[in-house]
Amino acid sequence: MQDVRAIAAPAVPTRRALLIAAAALLAPSAAAGAEPDQPPDDAVMRNVSGFVAPRWQQHFSSPANDVILVDTRSRSLFFWSADLRVQRIFPTSIPIREEFTRRGRTSIIRLVEGPDWRPTPSMLRRHPDWPTWLPPGPGNPMGSHALHLTWPAYRIHGTHDDNKVGRRASNGCFGLYNHHIAELFHLVRVGTQVRVI
Repeated sequence: MQDVRAIAAPAVPTRRALLIAAAALLAPSAAAGAEPDQPPDDAVMRNVSGFVAPRWQQHFSSPANDVILVDTRSRSLFFWSADLRVQRIFPTSIPIREEFTRRGRTSIIRLVEGPDWRPTPSMLRRHPDWPTWLPPGPGNPMGSHALHLTWPAYRIHGTHDDNKVGRRASNGCFGLYNHHIAELFHLVRVGTQVRVI
């Protein structure tokens, strides 16, 4: 009688194993001379949901003075430092209505820690019960930090209402979690380029 040993069935690769293998094939290889300070390729930035982080070159001619891209479709804010060594992605709130959304190029003209808040005349017409001014603090919709843009009344700022982040929730500004805006506040400078798409 022939000695029959248990023959293992070929392993069926799991979805996770396939994704890891695909990422390994698409990732820049250190052995191939990829430099660790270079930003990863778009393929490496993808996650399983299909989210693809943009590259700064798609939106700016140069990263000089740092660059910020606000993507209203993905509700994300992307930051690249001028030397490209620092990159961040933050979820953000976007304007509640399309008519409040301004797109295009601007830049940061002022950095404020502990901002106060003054609603615009159009906001007060829509909401006559709102106060005309609020000091810094928990009731202030500007959160802990604000980055003023060249567009009057438009800001990238924090929020004390975490439920707004990632949603259509603002009157035109872009709101980040307070801990994210605090991090971004210490990365940017006056003159940082901003593009909203």
